Amino acid sequence: MLFNQIEFLFFFIVVTTLFFTLPHKLRWVLLLGASCFFYMFFKPVYILILFFTIVIDYFSGIIIEKTNDPKKKKYFLILSLITNIGILAIFKYYNFINENISGIATIFGFSNPIPALNILLPIGLSFHTFQAMSYTIEVYRGNQKAEKHFGIYALYVMFYPQLVAGPIERPQNILHQFHEKKNFNYDNAILGLNLIVFGLFKKMVVADRLSVYVNEVYGDLGNANSISAFIACVFFSIQIYCDFSGYSDIARGTAKFMGFDLMLNFDRPYLSQSISEFWTRWHISLSTWFKDYLYIPLGGNREGKYKWYRNLLLVFLISGLWHGANWTFIIWGALHGAYLLFGIFTNKLQNKISTLTGISKLPKIQKGINLIIVFGLVTFAWIFFRSKDTNQAIEVIHVLLKFDFSKNLTTICASKGPLNLLLSIGVIGLLFLSYKLPKQLNLKYNTLFITLTTLLIIILGKDAASEFIYFQF
Repeated sequence: MLFNQIEFLFFFIVVTTLFFTLPHKLRWVLLLGASCFFYMFFKPVYILILFFTIVIDYFSGIIIEKTNDPKKKKYFLILSLITNIGILAIFKYYNFINENISGIATIFGFSNPIPALNILLPIGLSFHTFQAMSYTIEVYRGNQKAEKHFGIYALYVMFYPQLVAGPIERPQNILHQFHEKKNFNYDNAILGLNLIVFGLFKKMVVADRLSVYVNEVYGDLGNANSISAFIACVFFSIQIYCDFSGYSDIARGTAKFMGFDLMLNFDRPYLSQSISEFWTRWHISLSTWFKDYLYIPLGGNREGKYKWYRNLLLVFLISGLWHGANWTFIIWGALHGAYLLFGIFTNKLQNKISTLTGISKLPKIQKGINLIIVFGLVTFAWIFFRSKDTNQAIEVIHVLLKFDFSKNLTTICASKGPLNLLLSIGVIGLLFLSYKLPKQLNLKYNTLFITLTTLLIIILGKDAASEFIYFQF
């Protein structure tokens, strides 16, 4: 079941109506049942995997809190982590690792006797695995009380708005909310609808519209020139932002309608002045997860500059691998790590150039230049993220570097023609106009915003519902 399907609309109405109708003590049952149904809508059997990890993590958390034996605490923490990471490794990385072993074996004239597995990646596995791990880690650290109510803990992992693609919530933020009685609140309902509608606009009007052009160019690079390839790369940068942030908005809005507050996952990332700032605005729940549970435990920037550089690069390599079992994702992560290191190495030089050229005295121009540079670097890295393999990524870069600016309208506009291209540019313009709005609209303007945005979705949105990009992770 997708957020942009009519089935979800009915699902949301029924679940939300029942939520406010039922007594508080039964609401967790409703939400857990609805979440199970929502998850099983994709592939029912995989809920058994989810249930298995929930049981392990639930009892691990209780034992970690109760015992005074440090070794026992660590044992059950490791048990929880191995269970979650092990399942993730089998379903997401087993065949990738096996394929690379086969490739290396072939080079040396051997065959790989290990068979491949015919399995599908459970939807949202990376997201709910990381959310589950944050729970046991926080209990182990003493920052979170173990949840004694099995149903509430299961709901923490499976809460349907953010089950499939986040945001990846910490237990401190969301667990206590499931115990609190939620009464219907008009302000919450309007704010929730605002987020839902805007998220649908991002997905159905902007992301899905841009995907038509992007898919055509990437699918027929032999007929592309530098202009069409450049447009496709820029379009994909905006497409993936609208696709993923649109999902996060809908998730937050769905939860907000019922009175639950989920964390902000995107904060206008393409307004960033540096790659470092970009990662404080993009997929915030994941970047903070890696910071708290990997970067800082590795030593962060506290153990000398060389270990600092190592930690930064390692985090981004693992982040790339988290996104997908493909070398393209690893290269994407490596590029962002390299960007950060380059920024650190050249920081003094950048400041010197800025002072010598006088740009530092023109803050608006400097901000504009920084914005373009960051967007350009991020867009280049997205080439690897979008490509099905490294060969396709190299082909895209090759087309860009041909500097073929021939004015072939058929090539530039792709097969869908100039109308689709102009419409794509138009919806980007609408997105930029939305950036001019305050982050939080005054309540009295929300109804007007919801109405106008809904009309835009009906008029400009794609008819067929398409899957969200981050569902594959």
